Amino acid sequence: MLFWAGNSITGRAVRDDIPPFTLAFGRWLIAVLILLPFAARQAWAERAAIVAGWRWIAALGFLGIVCFNSFVYSGLHHTSAANALLLQASIPALVLVLDRMIFGTRAGVLHQAGVALSTIGVVAIVFRGDVSALATLRLGIGDALVLCGVVVWGLYTVLLRKRPPIAPASFLLLVFVIGAVVMAPLAASEAARGLVVAWSPKVLAAFLYVGIFPSVLAYFIYNAATVQLGAARAGQAITLMPLFGALLSALLLGERLEGYHFLGMALILAGIVLSAVELMRRGSV
Repeated sequence: MLFWAGNSITGRAVRDDIPPFTLAFGRWLIAVLILLPFAARQAWAERAAIVAGWRWIAALGFLGIVCFNSFVYSGLHHTSAANALLLQASIPALVLVLDRMIFGTRAGVLHQAGVALSTIGVVAIVFRGDVSALATLRLGIGDALVLCGVVVWGLYTVLLRKRPPIAPASFLLLVFVIGAVVMAPLAASEAARGLVVAWSPKVLAAFLYVGIFPSVLAYFIYNAATVQLGAARAGQAITLMPLFGALLSALLLGERLEGYHFLGMALILAGIVLSAVELMRRGSV
């Protein structure tokens, strides 16, 4: 979540220098180039399992790499960051619902309470501790696009258990290739419309950051967490993004931390602690 929060900070910092789909294409292309030397031989050795499970690989790559990022990037052109953060805060609750609907997984009472408490913490940060700001919330086409991304990510998280029995590096290499291939024509269309990259050391650093940290490293960690903790508990970690976003904004952009930031952080962390207690009660940790 720290790496993904950094992705948002980076995207804001270079929004006037890199077109959105070009940034996404560069992100997945760099991720592929990084993984290729380490995962290509393993993927070839696992080709039988890959062929047998190609439908799930394609589905997960399409959901978690292509659709989610496309919906969110597009939605942020038409809605505020506050709205987008608030909508994404619904992911943990949505994962609980989808996990129950698709696989019949029951979440414990403490875990449900933890998700609710963390979500309230996100709301406190997004609306700056002002409950009356909820009355000013307006939803439009951008919010609908972000909401589509939220549903897609919830499905990706829940369906990760269907991933074929191949090495994590092989799986990520394949889904990143799917992302790069699908984003390539979208980036080309931006170039055809005259939307080009304004190259500079800052822009190059941005490409390297999004290709390494929120892509290769973050997806490795998130997928592993989903396998070890289950979809619902891994999905709850999404609520940490605005917490890390606030800290990074203060550290890198000079934004001031207010009282509502600390209130939201406390609620988010308290919710995660409740979920951890539920895990220990069930003997899962």
